[in-house]
Amino acid sequence: MNPSPPTRGALKALGTHLAQRRTAILGAWRRAVDTDPELPTASTITRAQFIDHIPAVLDAFERRLSAVDSIERAQARDEQKESASEHGLHRWQQGYNQAETMNEWGHLHLCLLQELEEYAAANAQLDHTVMRTARRELVRLCSDAVCASAARYTHLQQSEAASRVSELETALTQLRTLDLERAEAWRVAAHDLRGSTHVIANATAVLIRDELPDLKRTQFAGVLQVGVESLNKLLTDLMDQARLEAGYERAHIAPFDAGKILKLFCDTTRPLAAERNLFLKAEGPSSLMVEGDAAKVQRIVQNLVLNALNATQQGGIKVIWEAGEDERRPQWALCVQDTGPGFRDGSGTPLKQVLHQATAEAHEIEQQNLAPGQDSLHTEAPPTLVSESPRLPGRLPAGEGIGLSIVKRLCELLDASLELETSPGKGTTFRVVFPRRF
Repeated sequence: MNPSPPTRGALKALGTHLAQRRTAILGAWRRAVDTDPELPTASTITRAQFIDHIPAVLDAFERRLSAVDSIERAQARDEQKESASEHGLHRWQQGYNQAETMNEWGHLHLCLLQELEEYAAANAQLDHTVMRTARRELVRLCSDAVCASAARYTHLQQSEAASRVSELETALTQLRTLDLERAEAWRVAAHDLRGSTHVIANATAVLIRDELPDLKRTQFAGVLQVGVESLNKLLTDLMDQARLEAGYERAHIAPFDAGKILKLFCDTTRPLAAERNLFLKAEGPSSLMVEGDAAKVQRIVQNLVLNALNATQQGGIKVIWEAGEDERRPQWALCVQDTGPGFRDGSGTPLKQVLHQATAEAHEIEQQNLAPGQDSLHTEAPPTLVSESPRLPGRLPAGEGIGLSIVKRLCELLDASLELETSPGKGTTFRVVFPRRF
Protein backbone atom coordinates (compact mmCIF):
# COMPACT_ATOMS: atom_id res chain seq x y z
CA MET A 1 0.00 0.00 0.00
CA ASN A 2 1.41 3.37 -1.06
CA PRO A 3 1.43 6.20 1.53
CA SER A 4 -0.71 9.27 1.00
CA PRO A 5 0.88 12.41 -0.54
CA PRO A 6 1.18 14.19 2.87
CA THR A 7 2.81 11.11 4.39
CA ARG A 8 5.20 10.80 1.42
CA GLY A 9 6.17 14.44 1.87
CA ALA A 10 6.83 13.94 5.58
CA LEU A 11 8.87 10.76 4.90
CA LYS A 12 10.89 12.61 2.27
CA ALA A 13 11.60 15.37 4.81
CA LEU A 14 12.73 12.69 7.27
CA GLY A 15 15.05 11.20 4.63
CA THR A 16 16.54 14.64 3.97
CA HIS A 17 17.05 15.12 7.71
CA LEU A 18 18.85 11.76 8.00
CA ALA A 19 21.11 12.70 5.07
CA GLN A 20 22.01 15.98 6.78
CA ARG A 21 22.75 14.10 9.99
CA ARG A 22 24.86 11.45 8.22
CA THR A 23 28.20 12.53 9.74
CA ALA A 24 26.73 12.65 13.26
CA ILE A 25 25.10 9.22 12.85
CA LEU A 26 28.32 7.62 11.62
CA GLY A 27 30.31 9.28 14.42
CA ALA A 28 27.90 7.96 17.05
CA TRP A 29 28.15 4.51 15.49
CA ARG A 30 31.95 4.54 15.60
CA ARG A 31 31.97 5.65 19.24
CA ALA A 32 29.53 2.90 20.18
CA VAL A 33 31.68 0.29 18.50
CA ASP A 34 34.90 1.63 20.05
CA THR A 35 33.46 1.24 23.56
CA ASP A 36 32.25 -2.33 22.95
CA PRO A 37 34.84 -4.77 24.40
CA GLU A 38 33.52 -7.53 22.12
CA LEU A 39 34.57 -5.62 18.98
CA PRO A 40 38.39 -5.34 19.16
CA THR A 41 38.98 -5.60 15.41
CA ALA A 42 37.38 -2.22 14.68
CA SER A 43 40.20 -0.38 16.41
CA THR A 44 42.74 -1.83 13.93
CA ILE A 45 41.24 -0.25 10.80
CA THR A 46 41.00 3.33 9.55
CA ARG A 47 37.83 5.44 9.60
CA ALA A 48 37.35 5.04 5.85
CA GLN A 49 37.71 1.25 6.14
CA PHE A 50 35.31 1.24 9.08
CA ILE A 51 32.57 3.20 7.29
CA ASP A 52 33.02 1.13 4.12
CA HIS A 53 29.68 0.60 2.26
CA ILE A 54 27.43 1.95 5.05
CA PRO A 55 26.83 5.35 3.33
CA ALA A 56 25.42 3.45 0.33
CA VAL A 57 23.17 1.46 2.69
CA LEU A 58 21.89 4.70 4.27
CA ASP A 59 21.37 6.27 0.83
CA ALA A 60 19.16 3.36 -0.15
CA PHE A 61 17.29 3.59 3.17
CA GLU A 62 16.60 7.29 2.63
CA ARG A 63 15.42 6.67 -0.94
CA ARG A 64 13.11 3.96 0.33
CA LEU A 65 11.54 6.39 2.82
CA SER A 66 10.80 8.91 0.07
CA ALA A 67 9.80 6.42 -2.66
CA VAL A 68 6.55 7.30 -4.44
CA ASP A 69 5.54 3.73 -5.26
CA SER A 70 6.32 0.07 -4.59
CA ILE A 71 8.65 -0.19 -7.58
CA GLU A 72 10.97 2.54 -6.26
CA ARG A 73 10.87 0.99 -2.80
CA ALA A 74 11.79 -2.42 -4.23
CA GLN A 75 14.71 -0.94 -6.20
CA ALA A 76 15.97 0.88 -3.12
CA ARG A 77 15.70 -2.31 -1.07
CA ASP A 78 17.71 -4.29 -3.65
CA GLU A 79 20.45 -1.65 -3.59
CA GLN A 80 20.37 -1.76 0.21
CA LYS A 81 20.85 -5.55 0.24
CA GLU A 82 23.68 -5.39 -2.29
CA SER A 83 25.57 -2.74 -0.31
CA ALA A 84 25.07 -4.70 2.91
CA SER A 85 26.44 -7.84 1.21
CA GLU A 86 29.52 -5.93 0.00
CA HIS A 87 30.00 -4.60 3.52
CA GLY A 88 29.98 -8.19 4.80
CA LEU A 89 32.64 -9.10 2.21
CA HIS A 90 34.91 -6.24 3.27
CA ARG A 91 34.50 -7.10 6.94
CA TRP A 92 35.60 -10.65 6.13
CA GLN A 93 38.65 -9.33 4.32
CA GLN A 94 39.44 -7.03 7.26
CA GLY A 95 39.60 -9.98 9.65
CA TYR A 96 36.20 -9.72 11.35
CA ASN A 97 34.39 -12.83 12.47
CA GLN A 98 30.67 -13.14 11.84
CA ALA A 99 29.66 -12.26 15.41
CA GLU A 100 31.64 -9.00 15.25
CA THR A 101 29.93 -8.00 12.02
CA MET A 102 26.47 -8.72 13.44
CA ASN A 103 27.27 -6.71 16.58
CA GLU A 104 28.34 -3.74 14.45
CA TRP A 105 25.07 -3.85 12.55
CA GLY A 106 23.25 -3.85 15.89
CA HIS A 107 25.05 -0.68 17.00
CA LEU A 108 24.25 1.05 13.70
CA HIS A 109 20.58 0.18 14.00
CA LEU A 110 20.43 1.52 17.56
CA CYS A 111 22.04 4.77 16.40
CA LEU A 112 19.45 5.10 13.60
CA LEU A 113 16.62 4.31 15.99
CA GLN A 114 17.90 6.96 18.41
CA GLU A 115 17.94 9.47 15.52
CA LEU A 116 14.34 8.59 14.62
CA GLU A 117 13.20 9.00 18.24
CA GLU A 118 14.86 12.41 18.53
CA TYR A 119 13.29 13.50 15.23
CA ALA A 120 9.85 12.37 16.41
CA ALA A 121 10.29 14.26 19.70
CA ALA A 122 11.30 17.43 17.82
CA ASN A 123 8.33 17.12 15.43
CA ALA A 124 5.44 16.23 17.71
CA GLN A 125 2.88 17.44 15.12
CA LEU A 126 3.78 14.61 12.73
CA ASP A 127 1.09 12.12 11.83
CA HIS A 128 1.82 8.89 13.71
CA THR A 129 1.77 7.07 10.33
CA VAL A 130 5.03 8.75 9.34
CA MET A 131 7.11 7.47 12.24
CA ARG A 132 5.41 4.08 12.20
CA THR A 133 6.39 3.70 8.52
CA ALA A 134 9.94 4.87 9.26
CA ARG A 135 10.35 2.38 12.14
CA ARG A 136 8.99 -0.43 9.97
CA GLU A 137 11.48 0.44 7.26
CA LEU A 138 14.27 0.52 9.83
CA VAL A 139 13.33 -2.98 11.03
CA ARG A 140 13.36 -4.14 7.41
CA LEU A 141 16.77 -2.50 6.97
CA CYS A 142 18.08 -4.36 10.04
CA SER A 143 16.71 -7.68 8.84
CA ASP A 144 17.96 -7.30 5.26
CA ALA A 145 21.41 -6.12 6.31
CA VAL A 146 21.96 -8.94 8.80
CA CYS A 147 20.68 -11.57 6.37
CA ALA A 148 22.77 -10.22 3.47
CA SER A 149 25.94 -10.10 5.58
CA ALA A 150 25.32 -13.55 7.04
CA ALA A 151 24.67 -15.01 3.58
CA ARG A 152 27.87 -13.46 2.23
CA TYR A 153 29.82 -14.81 5.20
CA THR A 154 28.37 -18.29 4.71
CA HIS A 155 29.28 -18.24 1.02
CA LEU A 156 32.81 -17.07 1.80
CA GLN A 157 33.26 -19.73 4.48
CA GLN A 158 32.07 -22.43 2.10
CA SER A 159 34.38 -21.15 -0.64
CA GLU A 160 37.32 -21.06 1.74
CA ALA A 161 36.54 -24.55 3.01
CA ALA A 162 36.28 -25.84 -0.57
CA SER A 163 39.58 -24.15 -1.40
CA ARG A 164 41.25 -25.76 1.60
CA VAL A 165 39.90 -29.17 0.63
CA SER A 166 41.21 -28.66 -2.91
CA GLU A 167 44.61 -27.57 -1.59
CA LEU A 168 44.77 -30.61 0.70
CA GLU A 169 43.82 -32.92 -2.16
CA THR A 170 46.48 -31.31 -4.37
CA ALA A 171 49.07 -31.60 -1.60
CA LEU A 172 48.23 -35.27 -1.05
CA THR A 173 48.45 -35.95 -4.77
CA GLN A 174 51.82 -34.20 -4.94
CA LEU A 175 53.01 -36.15 -1.91
CA ARG A 176 51.97 -39.45 -3.47
CA THR A 177 53.66 -38.44 -6.72
CA LEU A 178 56.83 -37.50 -4.83
CA ASP A 179 56.82 -40.83 -3.01
CA LEU A 180 56.47 -42.66 -6.31
CA GLU A 181 59.27 -40.60 -7.86
CA ARG A 182 61.55 -41.30 -4.92
CA ALA A 183 60.73 -45.01 -5.03
CA GLU A 184 61.46 -45.02 -8.77
CA ALA A 185 64.72 -43.14 -8.22
CA TRP A 186 65.93 -45.69 -5.70
CA ARG A 187 64.79 -48.54 -7.98
CA VAL A 188 66.83 -46.99 -10.77
CA ALA A 189 69.80 -46.60 -8.44
CA ALA A 190 69.56 -50.25 -7.44
CA HIS A 191 69.50 -51.20 -11.12
CA ASP A 192 72.61 -49.10 -11.78
CA LEU A 193 74.39 -50.65 -8.82
CA ARG A 194 73.52 -54.13 -10.04
CA GLY A 195 74.90 -53.28 -13.49
CA SER A 196 78.18 -52.05 -12.03
CA THR A 197 78.58 -55.03 -9.73
CA HIS A 198 77.76 -57.34 -12.65
CA VAL A 199 80.67 -55.89 -14.64
CA ILE A 200 83.01 -56.22 -11.63
CA ALA A 201 81.89 -59.78 -10.92
CA ASN A 202 82.40 -60.88 -14.53
CA ALA A 203 85.80 -59.21 -14.78
CA THR A 204 86.87 -60.81 -11.50
CA ALA A 205 85.65 -64.23 -12.63
CA VAL A 206 87.78 -63.99 -15.77
CA LEU A 207 90.88 -62.69 -13.94
CA ILE A 208 91.06 -65.73 -11.61
CA ARG A 209 91.48 -68.10 -14.56
CA ASP A 210 94.99 -69.55 -14.52
CA GLU A 211 95.15 -70.02 -18.28
CA LEU A 212 94.26 -66.40 -19.13
CA PRO A 213 96.95 -64.77 -21.35
CA ASP A 214 98.75 -61.75 -19.92
CA LEU A 215 97.36 -59.40 -22.58
CA LYS A 216 93.78 -60.31 -21.81
CA ARG A 217 94.48 -60.21 -18.09
CA THR A 218 95.65 -56.62 -18.52
CA GLN A 219 92.58 -55.78 -20.55
CA PHE A 220 90.18 -57.30 -18.03
CA ALA A 221 92.07 -55.58 -15.20
CA GLY A 222 91.29 -52.31 -16.96
CA VAL A 223 87.61 -53.27 -17.15
CA LEU A 224 87.65 -54.10 -13.45
CA GLN A 225 89.28 -50.78 -12.55
CA VAL A 226 86.76 -48.79 -14.56
CA GLY A 227 83.90 -50.78 -13.02
CA VAL A 228 85.16 -50.10 -9.51
CA GLU A 229 85.54 -46.39 -10.27
CA SER A 230 82.04 -46.28 -11.72
CA LEU A 231 80.63 -48.06 -8.68
CA ASN A 232 82.44 -45.70 -6.32
CA LYS A 233 81.08 -42.63 -8.16
CA LEU A 234 77.56 -44.04 -8.14
CA LEU A 235 77.69 -44.75 -4.39
CA THR A 236 79.04 -41.24 -3.75
CA ASP A 237 76.22 -39.73 -5.81
CA LEU A 238 73.64 -41.80 -3.93
CA MET A 239 75.04 -40.62 -0.60
CA ASP A 240 74.91 -37.00 -1.81
CA GLN A 241 71.34 -37.40 -2.98
CA ALA A 242 70.29 -39.06 0.27
CA ARG A 243 71.83 -36.25 2.32
CA LEU A 244 70.07 -33.63 0.20
CA GLU A 245 66.69 -35.36 0.46
CA ALA A 246 67.10 -35.82 4.22
CA GLY A 247 67.82 -32.11 4.65
CA TYR A 248 71.32 -32.66 6.06
CA GLU A 249 72.91 -30.32 3.54
CA ARG A 250 73.01 -26.64 4.47
CA ALA A 251 74.02 -23.64 2.40
CA HIS A 252 77.04 -21.81 3.83
CA ILE A 253 76.65 -18.34 2.35
CA ALA A 254 79.79 -16.22 2.01
CA PRO A 255 81.36 -13.93 -0.62
CA PHE A 256 83.48 -15.71 -3.24
CA ASP A 257 84.89 -15.15 -6.71
CA ALA A 258 82.76 -17.27 -9.05
CA GLY A 259 84.86 -16.33 -12.09
CA LYS A 260 88.06 -17.54 -10.46
CA ILE A 261 86.53 -20.82 -9.25
CA LEU A 262 84.90 -21.66 -12.59
CA LYS A 263 88.00 -20.87 -14.62
CA LEU A 264 90.14 -23.04 -12.33
CA PHE A 265 87.64 -25.89 -12.63
CA CYS A 266 87.69 -25.67 -16.44
CA ASP A 267 91.50 -25.60 -16.50
CA THR A 268 91.75 -28.74 -14.37
CA THR A 269 89.01 -30.60 -16.28
CA ARG A 270 90.23 -29.73 -19.80
CA PRO A 271 92.74 -32.66 -19.93
CA LEU A 272 89.86 -35.08 -19.26
CA ALA A 273 87.98 -33.61 -22.23
CA ALA A 274 91.12 -33.79 -24.37
CA GLU A 275 91.44 -37.53 -23.60
CA ARG A 276 88.05 -37.95 -25.29
CA ASN A 277 89.00 -35.69 -28.22
CA LEU A 278 86.59 -33.02 -27.01
CA PHE A 279 87.14 -29.33 -26.35
CA LEU A 280 86.27 -27.59 -23.10
CA LYS A 281 85.97 -23.82 -23.41
CA ALA A 282 85.53 -21.32 -20.59
CA GLU A 283 83.86 -17.97 -21.32
CA GLY A 284 83.25 -15.34 -18.68
CA PRO A 285 84.84 -12.57 -16.65
CA SER A 286 88.03 -13.60 -14.87
CA SER A 287 86.58 -12.14 -11.67
CA LEU A 288 82.91 -12.20 -10.64
CA MET A 289 82.29 -11.51 -6.96
CA VAL A 290 79.06 -13.03 -5.67
CA GLU A 291 77.53 -14.37 -2.48
CA GLY A 292 76.70 -18.05 -2.12
CA ASP A 293 78.11 -21.45 -1.30
CA ALA A 294 81.25 -21.85 -3.40
CA ALA A 295 81.58 -25.60 -2.76
CA LYS A 296 78.02 -26.31 -3.87
CA VAL A 297 78.37 -24.13 -6.97
CA GLN A 298 81.45 -26.16 -7.87
CA ARG A 299 79.50 -29.40 -7.35
CA ILE A 300 76.79 -28.13 -9.69
CA VAL A 301 79.19 -27.24 -12.50
CA GLN A 302 81.12 -30.48 -11.96
CA ASN A 303 78.00 -32.65 -12.33
CA LEU A 304 76.80 -30.74 -15.39
CA VAL A 305 80.19 -30.81 -17.13
CA LEU A 306 80.85 -34.51 -16.41
CA ASN A 307 77.37 -35.39 -17.68
CA ALA A 308 78.05 -33.34 -20.81
CA LEU A 309 81.41 -35.07 -21.36
CA ASN A 310 79.79 -38.49 -21.00
CA ALA A 311 77.02 -37.64 -23.47
CA THR A 312 79.14 -35.91 -26.14
CA GLN A 313 80.98 -37.82 -28.88
CA GLN A 314 82.11 -34.95 -31.13
CA GLY A 315 82.74 -31.28 -30.54
CA GLY A 316 82.82 -30.38 -26.88
CA ILE A 317 81.51 -28.30 -24.01
CA LYS A 318 81.31 -24.61 -23.24
CA VAL A 319 81.10 -23.30 -19.67
CA ILE A 320 79.80 -19.72 -19.66
CA TRP A 321 79.21 -17.42 -16.72
CA GLU A 322 78.00 -13.83 -16.61
CA ALA A 323 76.51 -11.21 -14.30
CA GLY A 324 72.86 -10.24 -14.65
CA GLU A 325 71.98 -6.81 -16.03
CA ASP A 326 69.06 -6.02 -13.71
CA GLU A 327 70.54 -4.16 -10.72
CA ARG A 328 67.19 -4.19 -8.94
CA ARG A 329 67.41 -7.97 -8.78
CA PRO A 330 71.12 -8.84 -8.79
CA GLN A 331 71.75 -12.29 -10.27
CA TRP A 332 74.42 -14.21 -12.10
CA ALA A 333 74.11 -17.11 -14.50
CA LEU A 334 76.07 -20.27 -15.27
CA CYS A 335 75.57 -22.14 -18.58
CA VAL A 336 76.92 -25.53 -19.61
CA GLN A 337 76.49 -26.18 -23.35
CA ASP A 338 77.37 -29.40 -25.12
CA THR A 339 77.33 -30.56 -28.74
CA GLY A 340 75.93 -33.95 -27.80
CA PRO A 341 72.83 -35.73 -29.12
CA GLY A 342 70.34 -33.72 -27.07
CA PHE A 343 67.06 -35.09 -25.77
CA ARG A 344 64.17 -36.31 -27.87
CA ASP A 345 61.46 -33.93 -26.64
CA GLY A 346 63.24 -30.79 -27.86
CA SER A 347 63.49 -27.27 -26.46
CA GLY A 348 61.57 -26.52 -23.31
CA THR A 349 61.54 -30.12 -22.09
CA PRO A 350 60.61 -30.19 -18.39
CA LEU A 351 63.55 -31.17 -16.25
CA LYS A 352 61.66 -34.04 -14.63
CA GLN A 353 61.16 -35.66 -18.04
CA VAL A 354 64.86 -35.26 -18.78
CA LEU A 355 65.81 -36.94 -15.51
CA HIS A 356 63.52 -39.84 -16.32
CA GLN A 357 64.68 -40.03 -19.94
CA ALA A 358 68.36 -39.94 -18.97
CA THR A 359 68.08 -43.01 -16.75
CA ALA A 360 65.64 -44.82 -19.04
CA GLU A 361 67.95 -44.46 -22.03
CA ALA A 362 70.91 -45.55 -19.90
CA HIS A 363 69.07 -48.75 -19.03
CA GLU A 364 68.30 -49.39 -22.70
CA ILE A 365 71.97 -49.38 -23.60
CA GLU A 366 72.79 -51.51 -20.55
CA GLN A 367 70.27 -54.12 -21.66
CA GLN A 368 71.80 -54.08 -25.16
CA ASN A 369 75.29 -54.53 -23.73
CA LEU A 370 74.19 -57.42 -21.47
CA ALA A 371 72.07 -59.20 -24.11
CA PRO A 372 72.92 -62.88 -24.72
CA GLY A 373 75.84 -63.33 -27.06
CA GLN A 374 77.02 -59.73 -26.62
CA ASP A 375 78.73 -59.92 -23.25
CA SER A 376 82.34 -59.09 -24.12
CA LEU A 377 83.59 -60.71 -20.93
CA HIS A 378 82.61 -64.15 -22.17
CA THR A 379 83.74 -64.01 -25.79
CA GLU A 380 87.10 -64.44 -27.39
CA ALA A 381 87.15 -60.85 -28.64
CA PRO A 382 89.16 -58.40 -26.54
CA PRO A 383 87.01 -56.55 -23.99
CA THR A 384 86.08 -52.93 -24.62
CA LEU A 385 87.00 -50.57 -21.83
CA VAL A 386 84.10 -48.55 -20.44
CA SER A 387 85.96 -45.31 -21.00
CA GLU A 388 86.43 -46.19 -24.67
CA SER A 389 83.05 -47.81 -25.40
CA PRO A 390 81.01 -46.34 -28.25
CA ARG A 391 77.86 -44.45 -27.24
CA LEU A 392 74.70 -44.49 -29.26
CA PRO A 393 73.20 -41.10 -30.24
CA GLY A 394 70.85 -39.75 -27.60
CA ARG A 395 72.09 -42.13 -24.90
CA LEU A 396 73.57 -41.35 -21.48
CA PRO A 397 75.46 -43.85 -19.36
CA ALA A 398 73.98 -45.22 -16.14
CA GLY A 399 73.86 -42.86 -13.21
CA GLU A 400 73.46 -39.65 -15.20
CA GLY A 401 69.90 -39.17 -13.94
CA ILE A 402 71.17 -39.20 -10.37
CA GLY A 403 73.76 -36.54 -11.21
CA LEU A 404 71.09 -34.26 -12.68
CA SER A 405 68.84 -34.90 -9.69
CA ILE A 406 71.66 -33.78 -7.39
CA VAL A 407 72.07 -30.60 -9.46
CA LYS A 408 68.35 -29.89 -9.10
CA ARG A 409 68.47 -30.38 -5.33
CA LEU A 410 71.55 -28.17 -4.97
CA CYS A 411 69.85 -25.43 -7.00
CA GLU A 412 66.83 -25.56 -4.67
CA LEU A 413 69.17 -25.27 -1.70
CA LEU A 414 70.83 -22.16 -3.18
CA ASP A 415 67.56 -20.47 -4.31
CA ALA A 416 68.72 -20.91 -7.91
CA SER A 417 66.62 -21.73 -10.97
CA LEU A 418 67.56 -24.52 -13.36
CA GLU A 419 66.56 -24.13 -17.02
CA LEU A 420 67.03 -26.48 -19.94
CA GLU A 421 67.20 -26.06 -23.71
CA THR A 422 67.76 -29.13 -25.86
CA SER A 423 67.34 -30.19 -29.46
CA PRO A 424 67.91 -33.66 -30.92
CA GLY A 425 71.24 -33.74 -32.72
CA LYS A 426 72.15 -30.18 -31.73
CA GLY A 427 73.12 -30.51 -28.07
CA THR A 428 71.87 -29.44 -24.68
CA THR A 429 72.25 -26.30 -22.60
CA PHE A 430 71.71 -26.21 -18.84
CA ARG A 431 71.36 -22.68 -17.44
CA VAL A 432 71.50 -22.01 -13.69
CA VAL A 433 70.52 -18.55 -12.44
CA PHE A 434 71.84 -17.75 -8.94
CA PRO A 435 71.05 -14.79 -6.70
CA ARG A 436 74.12 -12.58 -6.55
CA ARG A 437 73.31 -11.43 -3.03
CA PHE A 438 71.40 -13.08 -0.19
